[in-house]
Amino acid sequence: MSQRVVIDNAVKFYGDFKALKGVSLDIQPGEFFTLLGPSGCGKTTLLRMIAGFNSIDGGEIRFDDRVINDVPAHKRDIGMVFQNYAIFPHMTVAENVAYGLKAKKVPKAEIGPKVKEALELVQIAQLADRKPSNLSGGQQQRVALARAFIIEPGVLLMDEPLSNLDAKLRVQMRTVIKKLQRRLGITTIYVTHDQEEALAISDRIAVMKDGQVMQVNVPSEIYTHPENQFVAGFIGVSNFINCTIDSNTAGPVNAVVTPEFSVPMQLAGPFHGEAVISARPEQLLFSETGIPGKVLFSTFLGDFIEYEIEIEGGQVLQLNEYTKDTSRIRPDGESVHIQFDPMRVGAYDENGALLTVWGQ
Repeated sequence: MSQRVVIDNAVKFYGDFKALKGVSLDIQPGEFFTLLGPSGCGKTTLLRMIAGFNSIDGGEIRFDDRVINDVPAHKRDIGMVFQNYAIFPHMTVAENVAYGLKAKKVPKAEIGPKVKEALELVQIAQLADRKPSNLSGGQQQRVALARAFIIEPGVLLMDEPLSNLDAKLRVQMRTVIKKLQRRLGITTIYVTHDQEEALAISDRIAVMKDGQVMQVNVPSEIYTHPENQFVAGFIGVSNFINCTIDSNTAGPVNAVVTPEFSVPMQLAGPFHGEAVISARPEQLLFSETGIPGKVLFSTFLGDFIEYEIEIEGGQVLQLNEYTKDTSRIRPDGESVHIQFDPMRVGAYDENGALLTVWGQ
């Protein structure tokens, strides 16, 4: 049965280095929850603490109401899929998948049907008698998946499971994983540094940096409403444009980009000083008025055209114009003006904290 995973102020030290700085998360039963962040942010450390491979130096980890801080890994009711698959080279596919059932002393008569069903779920039933050396990377990954979920764990942990696959196979396998998780309803905690992968498969995402959680939300909110400048820059592509804000109150304000151009916003509170506006490439628009600029380069990508636009001061912005909204590709060197969609941009202070209220 799927379990709720609660991480309460978890701390981890490696010598004098504080790898996790009081992380708290509440992962619901059956949820596909992703830990996302750059290398060294603490996501794999946290996953290994949940698995029982790393000790916890402060705080608590609970499965439902059971504190598991000192519970050995083999008694935590988890399945694990590793980056390197970790399947046994001397065993066949079927023997690899059956291994966990035998370790749990499942009756022999039940093992064969369970293995067959698991291999059918990951669509490799025809490979049951092959050895891992005769499998592709994607097939090996399916074996690792089947072996992890066949024991019906309360929690399934996955550590960068697709990083060794080529780009096309990664896209295929992430779809397999998400469909399988949704069908089985197992609480899944997934680690990746790939933003697109996280957005595609997750129910919720925790974005991490330097041992701390920067934001937790559903993928659409993480992308459209980043709570700080790190998340805005790490998830997808963002343009950061310098501006000045001067207001004694919360509410409507004009963020001044140039003496001739400003962007209307809703401030969350009083602010005076330098700030940056964050805008996705699809949140910038060509217009008759706005920030003057020049097309440096264009790339036709089918459903949209990606432009590099140099504005006053030499800053280069990325603007995406969808082909359904235009009948031509603007040539290099063309003079243009750029506007913002004021309902979909935010502003951050020098420390990266959000200053504005997102539009509806």
